[in-house]
Amino acid sequence: MRDVPAPRVLSGIQPTADSFHLGNLLGALRQWVALQDDHDAFYCVVDLHAITAEQPDPAVLRQRTLVSAAQLLALGVDPERSTLFVQSHVPEHAQLAWVLQCLTGFGEASRMTQFKDKSTREGAGAASVGLFTYPVLQAADILLYQAARVPVGEDQRQHLELTRDLATRFNGRYGDTFTLPEAYVPPGAAKVLDLQSPDKKMSKSLPPAGCVNLLDDPKVTAKKIRSAVTDTGREVVADPVGKPGVTNLLAIHSALSGQSTAQLEEHFAGRGYGDLKKELADVVTEAFAPVQQRTAELLADTAELERVLAAGAARARAVAAPTLATVYERVGFLAPFGGTPA
Repeated sequence: MRDVPAPRVLSGIQPTADSFHLGNLLGALRQWVALQDDHDAFYCVVDLHAITAEQPDPAVLRQRTLVSAAQLLALGVDPERSTLFVQSHVPEHAQLAWVLQCLTGFGEASRMTQFKDKSTREGAGAASVGLFTYPVLQAADILLYQAARVPVGEDQRQHLELTRDLATRFNGRYGDTFTLPEAYVPPGAAKVLDLQSPDKKMSKSLPPAGCVNLLDDPKVTAKKIRSAVTDTGREVVADPVGKPGVTNLLAIHSALSGQSTAQLEEHFAGRGYGDLKKELADVVTEAFAPVQQRTAELLADTAELERVLAAGAARARAVAAPTLATVYERVGFLAPFGGTPA
């Protein structure tokens, strides 16, 4: 009986901050670790995407890229069970993106809601063409590896639909080339809300008091949790409409401790919000401690980190290069004399 190959999954994260945050961990990164068990996993630090909305200091971008990779390893991404690489180390991403841009209608790209939101927030004059074509580069990231599954949140579903549309369009015009990826919502993914604005998703773009970073000093983390917005009354119960702040704190506790919401409500019966916040601060800092220690070790001597990323880029290119070569041949590009498209 032939072994059935594991489905390939691809996901990426931007190095646009000095640390990942609790929302990244519980909403995506913890699931990345679990997916390694039964998927052919490709994970990348998407530094090309990181310059679409701003032009960070070059030294800062390089350091954030290393810190991002170090955190992924510290969280449990295993280079023996998955492929971890930096997006810009695989030039095929940008090369395929250009071909796909030439298949994308202007109106089609204009309808992407994330571009509308960001350009409205930052002003049309400040929005770059790179931000406009961001979803097409994202499509190239996915299609380059023939990924069957892509972990997505609600804010990325439209981009995945564009990816599928572009794959279908290319396949129809040039013959079957790309796998049509499916959206995948990993079990256990949690939506973490901002501690100060529990009507919004936790994000580095909001004021820092509401965002709990993985690499924050434990005292800073505890202070942010103690200062979290709660609600009227004293009863510690989940009520997304009436008590969104408390509900968010309970959801974070549940995701990290493994206790159900009902168990936590029973545990905190007769106690107040201060008790919840104190215990949650302990749970969060305890969960972060080994990640912080391992991240610091990897950054103290980057030789291991550099070796992992170099090996990951080589493995990624071994998959990406044949895909791009097929695309170039089918589009009609003249192959380099004495070699193949690269």
